[in-house]
Amino acid sequence: MRLPHFIGCFLVHSPKMAATFAISPLPSSTPFPFHFHFHKPYSTQRSGSLHGTLFSPTTSSPFLNRYRAKRQKCLSTITLAVATDSSIHQNQNQRGSEDKIVLPTNESSETLLRIRHTDRIIGRNLPLVREEVSRDEALRRIMALNEPYKIEILESIKEEPITIYHIGEEWWDLCAGPHVDSTGKINKKAVELESVAGAYWRGDERKPMLQRIYGTAWENEEQLKAYLHFKEEAKRRDHRRLGQDLDLFSIQDDAGGGLVFWHPKGAIVRHIIEDLWKKIHMARDYDLLYTPHVAKAELWKISGHLDFYKESMYDQMSIEDEIYQLRPMNCPYHILVYKRKLNSYRDFPIRVAELGTVYRYELSGSLHGLFRVRGFTQDDAHIFCLEDQIKDEIRGVLDLTEEILLKFGFDKYEVNLSTRPEKAVGDDNIWEKAISALKDALDDKGWTYQIDEGGGAFYGPKIDLKIEDALGRKWQCSTIQVDFNLPQRFDITYVDSDGESKRPILIHRAVLGSLERFFGVLIEHYAGDFPLWLSPIQVRVLPVTDVQLEYCNDVINNLKTKGIRAEVCHGERLAKLIRNAEKQKIPLMAVVGAKEVETKSVTVRSRFGGELGTMSVDDLISRVNLTTENPSSIHHFDISN
Repeated sequence: MRLPHFIGCFLVHSPKMAATFAISPLPSSTPFPFHFHFHKPYSTQRSGSLHGTLFSPTTSSPFLNRYRAKRQKCLSTITLAVATDSSIHQNQNQRGSEDKIVLPTNESSETLLRIRHTDRIIGRNLPLVREEVSRDEALRRIMALNEPYKIEILESIKEEPITIYHIGEEWWDLCAGPHVDSTGKINKKAVELESVAGAYWRGDERKPMLQRIYGTAWENEEQLKAYLHFKEEAKRRDHRRLGQDLDLFSIQDDAGGGLVFWHPKGAIVRHIIEDLWKKIHMARDYDLLYTPHVAKAELWKISGHLDFYKESMYDQMSIEDEIYQLRPMNCPYHILVYKRKLNSYRDFPIRVAELGTVYRYELSGSLHGLFRVRGFTQDDAHIFCLEDQIKDEIRGVLDLTEEILLKFGFDKYEVNLSTRPEKAVGDDNIWEKAISALKDALDDKGWTYQIDEGGGAFYGPKIDLKIEDALGRKWQCSTIQVDFNLPQRFDITYVDSDGESKRPILIHRAVLGSLERFFGVLIEHYAGDFPLWLSPIQVRVLPVTDVQLEYCNDVINNLKTKGIRAEVCHGERLAKLIRNAEKQKIPLMAVVGAKEVETKSVTVRSRFGGELGTMSVDDLISRVNLTTENPSSIHHFDISN
């Protein structure tokens, strides 16, 4: 689903405050799909703009003056974040709930869209009037108000006429609309301001720092309450906080922003993910690769990245009079491996896969935990095939994607098929064959999908898959792209049955997207309570006193030899040891007292199953192994059955 770019006004009910809100989309990695920029009247932006609008530091608003005290020279803006199309759990426990309220989006509810575009004191029930003006007239009015940032916004508006909305006789604003007919149609109890944060103008760290205030608006009070509950739940699951609390990862200022340090516990989870990924790929006849992190810059010139992707690439480096480049993509490397020998039509399909680390430059203001980083590892794979093999290969990728995602508990997807854009490489015939093959594969799979007409890349059609987490949020992870461009750029060929040289079809695909981002999604999906098979520590052994420590160490050694991740923790009262294990979200605790030492047993406690009773160590091992044999069905860590 493409997020719309639009802007408008927004009503806030307060006798002391007049405010305007403008709406713009956030990156797909952001938990909330939209931002609303709050600002003084006479400021707006329009379709195509990326960030919110500003007002001059000379303008006045009693509400904003409270926030200006700390930054008298700073321009100000306010942003609202909203959840969209999410099932909000009113009585939510750790794993779900019964009562749900599905929050609408601006796309699904025309009423909500109009509400979020309207401003000022609700009780006065002021009419909203639309006016069309010429670009010159709009510029004249803006210059009369001495709003230089508004001029920049006006310049970004490409279409005409320019539209202005008036609220009664009070004030006007540039705006694309739409709006409610009058301000009185806004529910006073469905609007709330939330928090304050800093932001650079248009997200550029070289531009002035602004002040951003978050708020939200809904059709009714019930939706607002559901959203606020959603927000609290999202805060509880925030991977940045949990990453620190559970000692999973960090981003060190001394090393630089956007560069992830995987701590021992996080590294264990990554190892489990990688190991599963490799086993499944090898079982499906993929060959694993490891390729360099740098290459000669000429390689990226051939691939076209230096022409089309340079702003996201790090600066080049000179080594022995040759220019090298950190890799932003893995595909050119895989193509070079393909080119190492002459290939026959009998060799196809050829499938290669790599967990390849890439480096991409991101503005510091756009970095966000594990969701937006500068160095990350893609679960990248490329398939070289014949035209008549496209459908089967795509279906194979869909099956593999489902198998992997189900292991991690994701079984709800949003699937989009993007077709040929206006400008594209490759002739019509091959595009039609590829699109038809993608549709047939999706139909065979039985997955519901939407078609994004003209939304494909210039080099080929694609399938994008978003997974739905425990809060109903959707995350872009898996992608499958047919490529007619790189085979031509790198002049890769094969020998067909007639002995003639032909060009193969190249399919790019990723299932998890990047390990860093997927790990962040996993943390938030499970709120840090990983399934038993994925938990970095599966069992923590707790002695009642240090007298039992020697036996506890024997238990730990026995568990580890059977492949169970275990540790012993002692030196505190038992009650505190249990509390600490609960805080660290350890799935299983094995308590050892004098009786357990005597009977060579342990008393097991589960975070979700409660007391499971006393059992032998061998019985504990058997139950843990049985529980983890089928990871996709285990979410509650209960080994009692």
